[in-house]
Amino acid sequence: MGWGSVSDSFCNIARSLSVVGDRWTLLIMREISLRNRRFEEIQAQTGMSSHLLATRLKRLEEDKIIERHVYSARPLRHEYFATPKGKDLDAVMLALRNWDLRWGGSDGKGAAAVDITDKRTGKVVDGTWHNPAGETFSFSNTNSVMSEAWKAEREANAAAFYAAKQRSVPRAKKTKATKSKKTSTKSAPTKSSSVKRSTAKTITSKVSVRKKAAKAHSKAA
Repeated sequence: MGWGSVSDSFCNIARSLSVVGDRWTLLIMREISLRNRRFEEIQAQTGMSSHLLATRLKRLEEDKIIERHVYSARPLRHEYFATPKGKDLDAVMLALRNWDLRWGGSDGKGAAAVDITDKRTGKVVDGTWHNPAGETFSFSNTNSVMSEAWKAEREANAAAFYAAKQRSVPRAKKTKATKSKKTSTKSAPTKSSSVKRSTAKTITSKVSVRKKAAKAHSKAA
C-alpha cells in the first residue's frame, strides 16, 4: 500500500501516518517546539540534506501543520512556526518521549533529555505522567530544562554542521574557478594557433597566385 492509498483510508491512524509517519516530520516539529525555527538550525540538529528538509517543510506547510514568516527580505529567509494543527502534535511527541523513558533505558540513554514540569501543577512530567482529563497537552504549558548530555550533543551537532559548511565553500569556489579557467582556455586563441592560421593563409594565397599565373601563361601560349 502506497502513501497515497494510506491517506485515502478510513483508518484514522493510517491517515495520520500519511502526514507524520516518517521520522523526519516529528524531528522537524521537535526543533520548532525548541524554538529552532530557521532552516539551517533545523538542518544542523536533524542531519537532513537541504533537499530533503526543503521537501518536508513544503509538505508540512501544504498540510497546514506549519507556517512560515519572513525574517529577512534580502536575502529572503523564513522562520517556521507550528499552527494549531501542528501544536496538537506536542502530545504525540510527549507520548514518544514518555514511552522511551519507560522502555528505552537498556542502552543507558533512558534518562530524560529534557526535564519537564507542568506549569500549572508543578508536577514532573515523567514516563508515568498523564495529562488531566479533557485537556490538550502543549509544551507551552510546561517548563523545560535541557540535560547537560543532550545540550553537549546538540552543540556538537551544530559545530559539525557549520564546520562542514565552511569546508564546502572553498571547494565550491575552486570548482567555479577551474570551470572558468577551462572556458577561458577554450575561448582564447593561443599565440601558436594564431601563427599557424596566419601561415596557412599565406600559403593558400601563394598557391592561388601561382595558379593564376600558370593559367595566364597557358592562354598566352
